[in-house]
Amino acid sequence: MAILTPIDKHLAPNLRYYCVLSNNSKDHDVAAFNLTDYDICKERGFLSSFDPEKIALPQDLAIICQAAMALPKTIPSGSVRRHIEDLPRLDLADFCASASLGERRVAMVHYSFLVQAYIWGEPEPPRHLPQCLAVPIWQLGQSIGQPPLLTYSSYVLDNWARLDPEGPIDLSNIHMLQPFLGGQDEAWFILIHVAIEARAGEMLAAIPALVQACRNEDVDTLETGLSAMSAVWDDMNDIFSRMPDRCDPYIYFHRVRPWIHGWKDNPALAGGLIYEGVEETAGQPQIFRGQTGSQSSIVPSMDAFLGVDHAGDPLRTYLDELHIYRPPEHRKFIDDIRANSVLRPFIQSVGSSMLAGLYNECVENLTRFRTRHLEYAASYINKQSKGGVGNTSDVGTGGTPFMKYLKKHRDEAAAHML
Repeated sequence: MAILTPIDKHLAPNLRYYCVLSNNSKDHDVAAFNLTDYDICKERGFLSSFDPEKIALPQDLAIICQAAMALPKTIPSGSVRRHIEDLPRLDLADFCASASLGERRVAMVHYSFLVQAYIWGEPEPPRHLPQCLAVPIWQLGQSIGQPPLLTYSSYVLDNWARLDPEGPIDLSNIHMLQPFLGGQDEAWFILIHVAIEARAGEMLAAIPALVQACRNEDVDTLETGLSAMSAVWDDMNDIFSRMPDRCDPYIYFHRVRPWIHGWKDNPALAGGLIYEGVEETAGQPQIFRGQTGSQSSIVPSMDAFLGVDHAGDPLRTYLDELHIYRPPEHRKFIDDIRANSVLRPFIQSVGSSMLAGLYNECVENLTRFRTRHLEYAASYINKQSKGGVGNTSDVGTGGTPFMKYLKKHRDEAAAHML
């Protein structure tokens, strides 16, 4: 790994990668697909298939990891940028070419936290991201197929570990790895999402076989599978209901939320952010949406499986845009399920009241999950003080009028009851 000299054009891949949505899924026997191809398993769902805590990064990155893990000390100083902008300007081209996916994603966790702290750690956000952050996170983003800032996968999917390495992935046995400020409220907010993702694994892993059951007209398998899904949804909703136990709405809004905003549709960075040293951008500001739970792949996967569609309006455009913020393997899973699932029309054609009832139960559970999300958005964000210009209570971390969008998500799902 070398100290970065002026960046060569071959080190900056095509920015258009971030702006293209792939929908190349073809009609496949999805039951024959290997879940590992989608980086999914029954025990972990969409959580990292590797244990982030066990990933060892090269020694050259040690100073980066140390700076990221020191954020709870440097952010309260009020001058966190001076602790970051002197970091070495590493060229990660060789690292990205040879490192494992786990190594690259763990490196992305640390760099993305440093980027967010640099942007939002002082009263006025800068218009430029220094080269010591801009080039490495750009290279890492291209390498893992995600935009160059904090996404849900770095915030949640790759940011956890077990207290007992042999124990379950649940709230009694997990802890957060990389913090901004640290503390119970920040950790609990992340860990609730980790626990939900892990519990969803059983439901997600069953989807391909249930899609195939529709093809085989196997009503018994469908009844058993849809019934089991309801039990998983009950557990997920129970976990979600525990958010207020250790994450206070005021603390969330003022101490957790400020760090996860992006620079698209954010009034504090209306013109975007210049990534210094990234030749391909030609010095032009870049705009990317902030981290949001809507980047989780659970609900889109269930929408795809259940045949839940959203109207072709700005909301649909936003949902499509979020797709590029997910890991490529998870995007492919959603795309393949959307292209292959015939669950809804099959149940409609069979005329079975049992199957229709189980389908409606799944839609109702999906709606219930979205309703709880809406309730939390109201209490944790909308009812809080206006905050600073970069942390307004009117705009979500993804840069949207979130109350309006979340209500529409919920209502469109509920309209699909048979």
